[in-house]
Amino acid sequence: MDATEIADRLEITDLLARYTRAIDSGRWELLDVVFTEEALIDYSSSGGVKGTRDDVKAWLADVLRHWPARLHLVGAATINFRDGEARVSAPFTDTLGPTQEMVSARTEGFLHGGGWYHHRMRHTSAGWRSVELVEEQSWRTVG
Repeated sequence: MDATEIADRLEITDLLARYTRAIDSGRWELLDVVFTEEALIDYSSSGGVKGTRDDVKAWLADVLRHWPARLHLVGAATINFRDGEARVSAPFTDTLGPTQEMVSARTEGFLHGGGWYHHRMRHTSAGWRSVELVEEQSWRTVG
């Protein structure tokens, strides 16, 4: 691995962290530095929307207001460079809570889930950006 590839891997890993920070904080404008404007984002495996970055930002703002306490954890990503792009797959787990107050873990409305995020990324003039995200929901429980 040369220095450029190491730098690219670090930047892509940082982009994954920015993605989870945007979702968990509800700062939807942060998704503009994760995805290209024309990116296709597909949450259909979890019953969600499939659309452009702006479509998805509006949908997330509407749906996730019901779960203001959110935490995503992304595991070690596999990153494969090919034809000027990076194929990135990272396991995730998430918890969505109905409140940010201290409550019992058995409080009705908690969602716990996990699966894989599959990104197709491209290096742009602004750095690495996702041009496609497909969420592969593997499991979901409701508490």
